[in-house]
Amino acid sequence: MVKKTVEISISTEYITLGQLLKIANLIGSGGEAKNYLNIHKITVDGESENRRGRKLRDQSLIEVEGNAYRILQK
Repeated sequence: MVKKTVEISISTEYITLGQLLKIANLIGSGGEAKNYLNIHKITVDGESENRRGRKLRDQSLIEVEGNAYRILQK
């Protein structure tokens, strides 16, 4: 069950899952992404994902730790 949905605005074509984790303050640095993805269940558009390089584009919906993040391109 999702607690809240946070909108993440981007000005580029996409960001990576690792970048999102850092923007959302779930990790402190990009180097922590791999370990974080091994420990936590993350879904991108309803599918399980563990690749830190996964490209997130406009309208992608990411769920992690009971929160949802929606990517919005400016």
